[in-house]
Amino acid sequence: MVSVTGGGASARVEGAERRKVVFASSLGTVFEWYDFYLYGSLAAVISKQFFSGVNPTAAFIFALMAFAAGFAVRPFGALVFGRLGDLVGRKYTFLITILMMGASTFIVGILPSYASIGIAAPIILIVLRLLQGLALGGEYGGAATYVAEHAPNDKRGLYTSWIQTTATIGLFLSLLIILGVRLSMSVEDFESWGWRIPFLVSIILLGISVWIRMQLNESPLFQKMKEEGTRSKAPLTESFGQWKNLKIVLIALFGLTAGQAVVWYTGQFYALFFLTQTLKVDAQTANLLIAGSLLIGTPFFVFFGWLSDKIGRKPIILAGCLIAAVTYFPIFKAITHYANPALESAVATAPVVVVADPTQCTFQFNPVGTSKFTSSCDVAKTALVKRGTPYSNEAAPAGTIAQIKVGEVVIASYDGLAADAKEQGVAFDAALTKALNDAAYPAKADPARINHVMVLVMLFVLVIFVTMVYGPIAAMLVELFPTRIRYTSMSLPYHIGNGWFGGFLPTTAFAIVAATGNIYDGLWYPIIIATGTFVIGLLFVRETKNNSIID
Repeated sequence: MVSVTGGGASARVEGAERRKVVFASSLGTVFEWYDFYLYGSLAAVISKQFFSGVNPTAAFIFALMAFAAGFAVRPFGALVFGRLGDLVGRKYTFLITILMMGASTFIVGILPSYASIGIAAPIILIVLRLLQGLALGGEYGGAATYVAEHAPNDKRGLYTSWIQTTATIGLFLSLLIILGVRLSMSVEDFESWGWRIPFLVSIILLGISVWIRMQLNESPLFQKMKEEGTRSKAPLTESFGQWKNLKIVLIALFGLTAGQAVVWYTGQFYALFFLTQTLKVDAQTANLLIAGSLLIGTPFFVFFGWLSDKIGRKPIILAGCLIAAVTYFPIFKAITHYANPALESAVATAPVVVVADPTQCTFQFNPVGTSKFTSSCDVAKTALVKRGTPYSNEAAPAGTIAQIKVGEVVIASYDGLAADAKEQGVAFDAALTKALNDAAYPAKADPARINHVMVLVMLFVLVIFVTMVYGPIAAMLVELFPTRIRYTSMSLPYHIGNGWFGGFLPTTAFAIVAATGNIYDGLWYPIIIATGTFVIGLLFVRETKNNSIID
């Protein structure tokens, strides 16, 4: 990279080189996020392809678990590739990660389904998700560090905010290509084979990404360390074996990235799942609404990155966590009101209550399909969960046969082990279906009654929260750690926060909803985490915008 030595020509060259770094790093990272999020965007279809043989609710939760598996290993990818990045260099490390990501995504596109090769299909799928997670664990820290080490001191928030847009743009790109493929064929063809096309397209994006990354030079700060022989010889030990640095890692995790992660995933992925799985909005409409909110909201990543250079990173991130925690319940209730008013009306006029002996009720989460819900309480709740019907719980005396109240109508459940259980089941299903229909519980959202503008507004507000917490985070993490161990140190708290606290959010939230019956109870998970981050961040995190990143 040409340094500024005086004249305007040299300064212009440096500016051009910096823009090239930002563009190339961001574009390559967009493609990597595209690969990673295809799975999440197609979770409902993938659950049918690779986890068939169980009830739809269990299959979807199992698909979300496979989605979360990619997040589970991200911290391990951060350790492996973070160490490599601090030892060998930033550039070559994220060349390796993008090759891993692209190859794994392409193989998902040609992987036979459960119907073709049985249990091997979900096993291979999960292995590929693990490889994707490892790759992503090494990608983000490298890109953020690389860009920050090229940025002017007073513009690190602005420069790194372009990296922050890549996750959302990658998600947007995945939704856009999925929509294009959906519109080009019938629903049956898409769910049969068309869903594979977005995965196969990734091989083209992989070629472009590798070519772009090959044009870049090594980070000037790393190159300087290499020339001076001051690189860390044991970045893992320095990062996590010394309390002075480990303390900063823990503060970064609990006081920054944990809250940032749950706000990010609530505002983008959980919102999409809530629309499609809970409110029964058709997938095409839901994807268009999410894509629209991302398109409108994405420039705010750059805005809040720029603003953090002026007023600081900490106040923006913590404000985003607090505002999100306070407003999630009213926002998601508003989404229900505008997306499926019939469901809202039915719940208000004829609430569904399961009256049962609590000791006879088990957790409605059976991803492998081996458990049988046979108690009268389990039978009742399973029937409601399959229909996506919200319910509340009321305790009954021990030994009581469970009942479902739909408004004033009472339907008795039955013991699934009874000799005439099959006959009772037919009568029970018929009575429950009639009661729900009479109470106007919708099987799906009525497209004619969806207020698309207001749903879009609500989703846009959620994206704004995302941009507040995510726009400044890369600059802040880079500024917390010394150059010799920066890649390793910043990657771990980021990927534990986003890979574990954030990545497990959809699975955890939907399991909570399935257990309690309240469609909003899943929000307690991000609310508690975001509030905890606000408190810890307020007490222990120090502002970093004026920190020098040159040791």
